[in-house]
Amino acid sequence: MEKSEQVLARAERLMERIERLLPAGGREIGWENATAFRWRRAYGRGYLEAVRHPHRIRLGDLHNIDEQKGEIDRNTRQFLAGLPANNVLLWGSRGTGKSSLIKALLTEYAGRGLRVIEVEAGHLADLPDIVDIIHDRPERFLLFCDDLSFEADDASYKALKAVLDGSLAGATDNLLVYATSNRRHLLPEYMGENEQARLRGGEIHHGEAVEEKISLSERFGMWLSFYPFSQDHYLEICLGWLQRLGVPLDDPEDVRREALRYALARGSRSGRVAWQFARDWAGRRGLEPPA
Repeated sequence: MEKSEQVLARAERLMERIERLLPAGGREIGWENATAFRWRRAYGRGYLEAVRHPHRIRLGDLHNIDEQKGEIDRNTRQFLAGLPANNVLLWGSRGTGKSSLIKALLTEYAGRGLRVIEVEAGHLADLPDIVDIIHDRPERFLLFCDDLSFEADDASYKALKAVLDGSLAGATDNLLVYATSNRRHLLPEYMGENEQARLRGGEIHHGEAVEEKISLSERFGMWLSFYPFSQDHYLEICLGWLQRLGVPLDDPEDVRREALRYALARGSRSGRVAWQFARDWAGRRGLEPPA
């Protein structure tokens, strides 16, 4: 038994050494069988991993963000048609549908060649490798950076700036960046930085620190803002999800009271809380014995 364990340990170490020698794109990606991918790292190397079961959300499931939905849908259709289109920054309140909107675009347009690659903020330095891998692919790719933000001393945002605009290498035509964030400028902003602003000829000129932060978000050609939902909008979303889950609304007023109580306990009336309430309500109704 002890010898077998030693053999297995040696085999594992050997496999680790082989993995380190493999190029970043040396793994089988499986383009034909997947529509969503994640960028992963192992043994100091990056690679694309197919997402076997992507989250299926439909554009019609997302309520009270019709303006944002229309803008990003139009931009995505331009992209799929080979027309000029912009990178998009979706910023604003948490739980208002920013990430869900990008997932819904994949559900809507995967049949037309749209693909999504999710990249964590910590892996943005690998963006040039990702661009090289997909450069000659016929599909159209959205580089999805969820909940994107950077600390003041984080230099990885420079890799994102280079891909968006400003790199010596030309941007690939089959890639756009769709990022979500709670911050419009993606970097923390401090009161002291505003003291560097100067008034020249009647115009305000920001200091270098502020200009650096603004320059990153300005590289996104489209900004979509998301705001907290009103009570009526929150309730509408709750009812919409319950309808999607097939829950009969025998007493809508009771549902509304419980939905508001649920939101009060969570301290938020976001779309995410509405979805969580709908799941909770549907589950509880499912446990009740038939009348």
